[in-house]
Amino acid sequence: MAEFDFDAARRWARFDPQRTLARRSDDQLPFVNPSPIGGQDLLLDTCVYIDQMQDRSPQMLDDLILQRQVNHSTVAIQELMHTVGVLIPSDARTAGVIAEIRKQIRAMPPHRIFEPDVEVLGRAALLSGILCRLQGYEKDRKLRALQDCVLFLQAQKLGLVVLTANVGDYDILLQLIPTGRTLFYRRK
Repeated sequence: MAEFDFDAARRWARFDPQRTLARRSDDQLPFVNPSPIGGQDLLLDTCVYIDQMQDRSPQMLDDLILQRQVNHSTVAIQELMHTVGVLIPSDARTAGVIAEIRKQIRAMPPHRIFEPDVEVLGRAALLSGILCRLQGYEKDRKLRALQDCVLFLQAQKLGLVVLTANVGDYDILLQLIPTGRTLFYRRK
């Protein structure tokens, strides 16, 4: 059984600025660009799967995914399966959406799927609480913030870069924990 070190997590969270943080301008952030693609392996945020399914991913993003080692998180599987659960069975579009989500999840090589450990989960909950307090998040934004924090810290622990279109939340996370790595993209 894994043990969580509460006191170490509280010491770790000393970065808490106790003030609202503002999103920085795009020119201060790392975005996917058409220059030669190399670098660290990726951990995909759920929005990447969704954008690819909905044909909203730019060609640069698709090229990047083909050229770098791609890893997957159980967080993304959880979020995709949540979508399956909320779909209305009687809606004519539901079967097609479920088929696409099934295809995405089945395409994830089992040896490239990572689950967060107790340290990541505990610290992500603490980080999420700080993020929600600082940014004034309410209700559904709180759960999304928790999932983003888990993915962000999981990537950091594994030495991976989170690939995401969620500039607003991940920019704040990068300001709180500058040692994290995120690569942003804009949807088509």
